[in-house]
Amino acid sequence: MSENLAASRVLVLNSGSSSVKYQLLDMRDTGRLAVGLVERIGEQTSRLKHTCVTSGDTREHTGPIADHDAALKAVAEELSRDGLGLDSPELAAIGHRVVHGGMFFTEPTVIDDEVLSEIERLIPVAPLHNPANLTGIRTARALRPDLPQVAVFDTAFHTTMPESAARYALDPKIADRHRIRRYGFHGTSHAYVSRRTARLLGKDPSEVNVIVLHLGNGASASAVEKGRCVDTSMGLTPLEGLVMGTRSGDVDPAVIFHLARVGGMSMDEIDTLLNKRSGLFGLCGDNDMREIRRRIDEGDEEAALAFDIYIHRLKKYIGAYYAVLGKVDVVAFTAGVGENAAPVREAAIAGLAGLGLAVDPELNAVRSGEPRLISPESARVAVAVVPTDEELEIATQTYALVGKNN
Repeated sequence: MSENLAASRVLVLNSGSSSVKYQLLDMRDTGRLAVGLVERIGEQTSRLKHTCVTSGDTREHTGPIADHDAALKAVAEELSRDGLGLDSPELAAIGHRVVHGGMFFTEPTVIDDEVLSEIERLIPVAPLHNPANLTGIRTARALRPDLPQVAVFDTAFHTTMPESAARYALDPKIADRHRIRRYGFHGTSHAYVSRRTARLLGKDPSEVNVIVLHLGNGASASAVEKGRCVDTSMGLTPLEGLVMGTRSGDVDPAVIFHLARVGGMSMDEIDTLLNKRSGLFGLCGDNDMREIRRRIDEGDEEAALAFDIYIHRLKKYIGAYYAVLGKVDVVAFTAGVGENAAPVREAAIAGLAGLGLAVDPELNAVRSGEPRLISPESARVAVAVVPTDEELEIATQTYALVGKNN
């Protein structure tokens, strides 16, 4: 057995523009050994929070962390303090979340210089995410150049979409020249949740049609037919689709022309408006669903309208994906809002009895970290709450690839 196969640990890194999230997992039992977050990188108020799961110890450090190189070195030091350092022979690989893989990357990929160059070429269609992902990869490779590093792409799960779903109605020559098509995002979550939902029903993923609703600050829906994605709500970028925390989701493209011509706004201002000052935040000044529900309970009409717009869009996608799939076995809610906001689940399913969908109020009100059904036994289509685990999905795909390559 090779050294990599004998090793059982995978470090998962998710490098954002000013943060690094990480988890160290032992793939023998998929248990967490350590979890942590470095945030506000590049500021004087940087913070590192590290938890050793095995001992239960949590440490926090505040103070300037200049860049991702310094951040990852600090992470390596914290892991070493717990005897879990990057130099451990038990570390099999490092798995990196990469947001955009285009059409080139359809599965997890061992990173080499050619892979890095292709991720870099995709920066124009993921200007906020891919540069940060690349920085994390390069720093990790410098720290452990001998260790397999694997890129797991948010877009990969959606590459099974047929061209009829992935293509926009644009001149194909122009679209292809500029790589314009619907890629979809949150793919690791949709992949994990669709499989876990099938297991909840006691079936193989190849036997189940699932509508997955990933509802967090970013939100997306997918239609998964027998384990393969056939449609998803996000497009060229994560802006398309559902109403989100700060993103508008679907708008008439002519809104952009109108804001430029009549409103006198620059492209950068419009970009900021649609991505950072729209969605729930733009509608009512809050992007936290808990706060919005509190305001609704107090009679706030602005918050109530924002909630209704959010639910209306969600219902439209449930209905659309029901039509795309033809037959639906289960609708699965996941991510922060989907897992915790019972009123969102109740409102999204309300009125859909004609489609065989219903929610049991008592089951829906239960708070749990476990996958569970919230529909009555008599419902023709199941409704489930399935906590997502993107880090486990990345670690699983990374470990499987390292084993296959060896």
